[in-house]
Amino acid sequence: TEQYSREMYDEYVERRKCLIDGVNRIPGCYTPVPMGAFYTVAQLPVDDTDKFCQWCLTDFQYEGQTVMMAPGSGFYTNPEQGKKQVRMAYILNKEDLGKAMLVLKKALEAYNLEK
Repeated sequence: TEQYSREMYDEYVERRKCLIDGVNRIPGCYTPVPMGAFYTVAQLPVDDTDKFCQWCLTDFQYEGQTVMMAPGSGFYTNPEQGKKQVRMAYILNKEDLGKAMLVLKKALEAYNLEK
């Protein structure tokens, strides 16, 4: 129905705001506001997001949680262009997105301390 569609649209706008604001509050991170997608590409302050994303899944937890992101290198003809970028979807609810932003912040702090 039209009402359901409107509610879902509004919910995704709120999720987008939650993710974009959360990423942009983390020092050294930046992402623009996407207009027609349910994901964003974010610049992270790391040497290589392929390594960082793998490290998050294999070697990092904060309060028993980690974050899963797609390294940006796979989205470019020249993988070097995405070396410091990740693709993140905002399909989770706002509470879980907020937790994910805290985990991402802690992961970046820990990863950059190890380097």
